[in-house]
Amino acid sequence: MSPAFSNEGKLPRSYTEEGQGAKKNISPPLEWYNLPQGTQTLALVVEDIDAPDPGGPIVPWTHWVVANIPATVKGLPEGFSGKEMGGEYAGIKEGHNDLKVPGWCCPKLPTHGHRIQFKLYALDTELHLGNKVLCMSLGILKKKKKKKTLISQIFSLTTILI
Repeated sequence: MSPAFSNEGKLPRSYTEEGQGAKKNISPPLEWYNLPQGTQTLALVVEDIDAPDPGGPIVPWTHWVVANIPATVKGLPEGFSGKEMGGEYAGIKEGHNDLKVPGWCCPKLPTHGHRIQFKLYALDTELHLGNKVLCMSLGILKKKKKKKTLISQIFSLTTILI
């Protein structure tokens, strides 16, 4: 899913708070191919699936939510998050992560060894989420599935270590 890392690989420092200068906490380049037939848009959810909740069990921590990626777009360039881009990227919306801000955020973790999952959903329609795309992790997508909006629950899944 990314030329910067492989499935079960390690997330390079430049995509975390441990990077340096301009190469710090930038969104990684992503690419995808062979979408299911009928795909109109894609939705991307990136979560730390080993994030502990201080008051309880492990709860996924959302690092990035991207919605309404046109099926004609074959990836997102490095540093895409937070930039105003036109052309084929014009209708894409970034959602709020668990820090309650839009865009990519991969904070410095207290311990290493966390698994980060990149989930790409193939949808047969554009999501109408209003002006503020919230953490749609699976909630909105599961609701949409009941209405037959979801073509493939998870089209692509990549897990990496941080």
